[in-house]
Amino acid sequence: MDAPPDNDVLWARALHYTHKDGSPGLEDVSLDVRQGEILAVAGPRGSGKTTLLRCLSGMERVRQGEVWFDGAPVHTLGPLARERLRRNRFGWIDPVPVLVPELTVWENTALPLMLRGAGRRQAKATAQEWLDRLDIGDLARKRPHRLRQAERQRACIARALAPAPTVLFADEPAAPLHRADRVHVLRTLTTAARSHGITVVLATHDPETAAVADRTVALLDGRRVQSVHLPPVDDATEGRATCSLSV
Repeated sequence: MDAPPDNDVLWARALHYTHKDGSPGLEDVSLDVRQGEILAVAGPRGSGKTTLLRCLSGMERVRQGEVWFDGAPVHTLGPLARERLRRNRFGWIDPVPVLVPELTVWENTALPLMLRGAGRRQAKATAQEWLDRLDIGDLARKRPHRLRQAERQRACIARALAPAPTVLFADEPAAPLHRADRVHVLRTLTTAARSHGITVVLATHDPETAAVADRTVALLDGRRVQSVHLPPVDDATEGRATCSLSV
């Protein structure tokens, strides 16, 4: 295979992945992600979006194919090296907010910074800055069980952004949020990515979320396709209509 282009921070070719139950997850998927780009991976639920993000980030090893990050092969790394890469260079946002219950909101947000070696005072200040940007700065001393789900998701997004990762993998980051919250959170996420030069790979089944990206690739049944029909996500009428997203 050819070497990845110099301006691609992520580069994948002919990825194949099989789930533990034997079902196919990805079939011959290739893509490139440029430095500082916001790329949406769009498709209905079960299309392979999460699997692709997990393979690109080194959480899962592909059965066949290559994944390169910043000119270095990810697919040949061992488990410890992949874990170190995720801790030092990548960020991740899940669709369901997961925080350490014993820690306060600011401690959860500061945790990745301290794992990278930042001092407690510096980590706390950076965490507070991001919590303020996401309008939950006044909740910094509370523990996760005292927050609403939307507030916990904002805290997870702040935690992912605080270390200024090279690449942020966002798996349906606005899924648990109401429409007004989705707009604000996506605006914060994209503004932060632009201002800090963070590359974002965003998985979504929502055409409005995909619209914030610079470019979109579509998946269906684990394969790249030219277009995909996504139901518009609406708090009252989700799933009642369809629209076409072309790539």
